[in-house]
Amino acid sequence: MGLELYSKIEEYLDFEEEVIQLHKEFLSIIFEKGLDNILDVGCGQGAFLNHLKANGKTACGIDLSVEQITVCLSFALDAKAIALKEVTSKYDCVTAIFDVINYIPQNDLSIFIKEAYSTLNNNGYFIFDTNSLFGFEEVAQGSLNINLRNKFISIDALFKEEKLKTDIRVFTHEKNNLFKKEEDTITQYYHSSVTLRNSLKNAGFKIEKIINFNLHTDEESDKLIFVCKKI
Repeated sequence: MGLELYSKIEEYLDFEEEVIQLHKEFLSIIFEKGLDNILDVGCGQGAFLNHLKANGKTACGIDLSVEQITVCLSFALDAKAIALKEVTSKYDCVTAIFDVINYIPQNDLSIFIKEAYSTLNNNGYFIFDTNSLFGFEEVAQGSLNINLRNKFISIDALFKEEKLKTDIRVFTHEKNNLFKKEEDTITQYYHSSVTLRNSLKNAGFKIEKIINFNLHTDEESDKLIFVCKKI
């Protein structure tokens, strides 16, 4: 769904400060709750796993991308290219950071949340962020062009009918003055607070708090962070 191509251009999008800011918030919650034995779902190239490791936490990551997990392993991180439903170990905390929940279609959301519940030990925590409606409508939409020395990146994002479709095109300069074109589309889904609350409660979670979080703008919260306990 375009995430492999996205991983190739992520370093050019200048999100590093935002990612660090979000990771700090998750770490503060983990330390507040005294949590260890953590599973990071959708761990990507292991940035949050590295933060957990640096802070003395035991953690494992999973991601559907073999390429991303290969990067994690190069950093000597504990990571596997498997889906959440394939996890057999139990954890005291499950995290899903930086839009992971928004890549899950509406029809699969309740299943994913139940899988997170099954992966936790009793009294374990499920902590995740999701984009607010403001985040989709006012922040994520739009176009971006990045012109590099040997690469041109074009990104167009449109939010419609509670879906954000992002078209990515990458033109890479090769030999003989030719360009290689790569393109794909990422789809993200808006999940309302009501939908998330119902799915979490139906799975057996108690929602301890929902944090309004300003990641990309100071105008209004563009993200919500859910802190949920297995009861």
